Amino acid sequence: MRKFVLAIALLGLSTASTLAQQPPGGRLGTGLPVPRYVSLKTDRVNLREGPSKDHRTAWVFQRAGLPVEIIAEYETWRRIRDSEGTEGWVLHSLLSGRRTGLVMPWAKGKIASINLLDRADDRGGTVAQLQPGVIANIKTCDGTWCRIVIILERARDVDGYVRQDKLWGVYPNEKVE
Repeated sequence: MRKFVLAIALLGLSTASTLAQQPPGGRLGTGLPVPRYVSLKTDRVNLREGPSKDHRTAWVFQRAGLPVEIIAEYETWRRIRDSEGTEGWVLHSLLSGRRTGLVMPWAKGKIASINLLDRADDRGGTVAQLQPGVIANIKTCDGTWCRIVIILERARDVDGYVRQDKLWGVYPNEKVE
């Protein structure tokens, strides 16, 4: 009898630890890697406290292209984190796989700008100066340098290179093609 009780107890522990690793209800999302970076598709994205429209809106993002990190998935909902650490749930249809990055958001108010260079080299020529918090479209990253494009409304787009560690929206040493 004692062996039977022990087997049930061990089975219970195994099941509990498995459920703790899955989203509520045990329903998994896309099977894509988590965490991963994506961007906001529109200028208005409701960040909810839970994975349904019944949950309260905790925040409204108003910046299309803003990079966010998916940290969990549940059915059609994604739990995301922004560069300031704010977390919540959004519908997957409001997210885009387009890779963007924020230029040194942690340096807002601390430095005026960083140089966007014409080649992936600290000795490269300056193409533009970027303020912290600017959204950049990430074209490629080799693990050290990223080629980015800044979309300007009334002028030509600016294309150049910045060190990967100066962007929020790409992991250290990550390669983006």
